[in-house]
Amino acid sequence: MHDPLDPSVLLATGVYAGIGVGVFLAAFFAMAKMAPFSIRKEIEEDQNVSVGIVMGAVILGLAHIIAATVGAS
Repeated sequence: MHDPLDPSVLLATGVYAGIGVGVFLAAFFAMAKMAPFSIRKEIEEDQNVSVGIVMGAVILGLAHIIAATVGAS
């Protein structure tokens, strides 16, 4: 069993968290670029709940995939 406060464990956790956040941000911005409309405008100005729900689902899906990938390594 690894000591959770061991510096190598903390470093590995930080590296995996950084990689996960980077992949998440890249995928999120790619999704925003691929959309044929402004997601910010649709959610904030037009109060389009459907776009908010879809983007929330995309965020949860990406988070689930990244968590499973980091957890498997």
